[in-house]
Amino acid sequence: MHEDTEQDRIAISLESVVKKYGDHTVINDVSLSVREGEVIAIIGPSGAGKSTLLRCINLLEVPDRGRITVEGNHVDAGTQISHKDLVRLRRNVGMVFQSFNLFPHMTVLRNISLPQERVLGRSRQEADARSMKLLERVGLADKAQQYPSRCSGGQQQRIAIARALALDPRVMLFDEPTSALDPEVGLEVLAVMRELAAEGMTMVVVTHEMQFARDVSDRVVVMAEGAILEEGDPADVFTAPAMDRTRKFLRAVLER
Repeated sequence: MHEDTEQDRIAISLESVVKKYGDHTVINDVSLSVREGEVIAIIGPSGAGKSTLLRCINLLEVPDRGRITVEGNHVDAGTQISHKDLVRLRRNVGMVFQSFNLFPHMTVLRNISLPQERVLGRSRQEADARSMKLLERVGLADKAQQYPSRCSGGQQQRIAIARALALDPRVMLFDEPTSALDPEVGLEVLAVMRELAAEGMTMVVVTHEMQFARDVSDRVVVMAEGAILEEGDPADVFTAPAMDRTRKFLRAVLER
């Protein structure tokens, strides 16, 4: 792994990525590039490999074949990946999951500040100041001294977004961040994500929120059976998909 010295416009690059579990191929020779500041929505049926692909980007899942590049840091599958390489690649990536993964025994403020102290070496005072700014940004400054259990699901997910942003990532990955939430509550989370997109954050979003994919993303990627079926401008993919499999999927989700 090495770090590119010249500024590249490509924030994330996947080259011929393959991921298997035993004999089952979950990701089948996927290549994808994401430009700086681009918002990519990944859609497709359950079991398409969308979440696994996202987890490969920050090496929560290590591919069996292929190359992952994030902000100029390369990792080749099949080679020994050192802890230092992992830290360097993940340093640029924030991730928000379906489940909020907040520490229940810590206040909201501590949940956001502790990773900054551990990962970035910030003092508690510096970390708390950054945390409060982010809580204000997601509309939850009044929850700083509460425990996660006293917050709604939508509030906990916004806290999880603030926690990820506190580490100053260059790229944000979202794995179906609203799937565990009621529709109205999910709108609060999507509003924060829309703001991030408007500010130019590079984002890859696995989502079943078709309105978000259509309105906010710069490009829609459609996956099925571990492969990319098609990708393109949201208007083109939603109104005139090239593949029958995409048409069938969109008809099913849009007519529900």
